[in-house]
Amino acid sequence: MIVDVHTHGPTHKEEVPAAEKRTYSGWHSGPPVSTTNSWADYEKGMEAADVAFVFNIHVPDTDRFVGTPDDANRINESIYEFSKAHPHRIGFFSVDPNRHDWIDEFDKCVALGMKGMKLGANYQRFDPLGREALRLYARAEKFNLPIVFHTGTSPVREAPLLYSHPTVTDEVAIRFPDLKIVMAHIGHPWVWDTVAVIRKHPNVYADVSAIYTRPWQLYQGLIFASEWGTMHKLLFGSDFPVTTPAYAIERLRAVNEILDGTKLPRVSLEQIENIIHADTLNILGLEDPRKKR
Repeated sequence: MIVDVHTHGPTHKEEVPAAEKRTYSGWHSGPPVSTTNSWADYEKGMEAADVAFVFNIHVPDTDRFVGTPDDANRINESIYEFSKAHPHRIGFFSVDPNRHDWIDEFDKCVALGMKGMKLGANYQRFDPLGREALRLYARAEKFNLPIVFHTGTSPVREAPLLYSHPTVTDEVAIRFPDLKIVMAHIGHPWVWDTVAVIRKHPNVYADVSAIYTRPWQLYQGLIFASEWGTMHKLLFGSDFPVTTPAYAIERLRAVNEILDGTKLPRVSLEQIENIIHADTLNILGLEDPRKKR
């Protein structure tokens, strides 16, 4: 079974109107990225994944990097409605601890049956070690909700890099040892720091979403993870719509292609398959949603 832990939900239920389509180039070495998509677009692009975590976050200037849903004030409701209609997609929600009503939003999403959270302190511009953020993590730990943290750089000028550095997750994990955490993108470009963090903490993992669009950094990150005995802490992710699961799998399996003609060590292809087919649901304490059909 292939579980994609990192996908951004569709921005529109029906076909995206031409005037609302957003496409960006230069985000990575692959093709241009269309950040607006319909329910049907999402399912077509996600065909290679059996199960996927799906989420969005509501932040300033959202349309600049992940698209804007039909109703930007209903981000969590939109994800819930989509995941309810597609049981093999697990709805994660997001709250902003800067908002006075974040607890109400949290409780509403838990009551709906949403299974985890996505946070991006740099995009949402909240102090990831501030008072309200710590209250949020404690609440997630209490309800056994895994959190996918955006970790690493960003093309958004206003997003503070300090808020998404891997060492922030180290601090969170020290204070909340039972909280299950996924560090997105192996914290690129700080993959070495991310590997150090997942090595320390039993409940902290990293996903490989998007990093495979940069072949040299992917190779370095995986070799480093292998040398430090943390390949089993890496989970599969695509970062859809930035890339698709099919493209991600292709690029992961091709990690050693850049080494032709060199004596550099090869990444174990068996370990690559273990990432692609990781037992993610069991690792994060989630049920297979397909069993409820």
